Amino acid sequence: MGEVPHAEWPLYEVFVRGRRGLNHVHVGSLHAADDRSAVRNARDVYTRRNEGVSIWVVRASAITASSPDEKDRLFDPAGDKAYRHPTFYDIPSDVPHM
Repeated sequence: MGEVPHAEWPLYEVFVRGRRGLNHVHVGSLHAADDRSAVRNARDVYTRRNEGVSIWVVRASAITASSPDEKDRLFDPAGDKAYRHPTFYDIPSDVPHM
């Protein structure tokens, strides 16, 4: 089996969980020959100062995303769900920061 030329390596999206974080945050993208190389390269590029505790790499081709053009159609139905808004009860005046 021959090697895949560098120009044809798949694109990966990189997510890193920091030492003080509970979630993974998108930090950038890179090309790599395979999944294992993508993790190693992501470690070298995006956690040089030892700030990460976990790395996720995902082939960009495996990601399905909404389009900004669909935002009205995709998110407006949530506005019809009045039960998601705190309008059915009174907040006492002595409750701070509300």
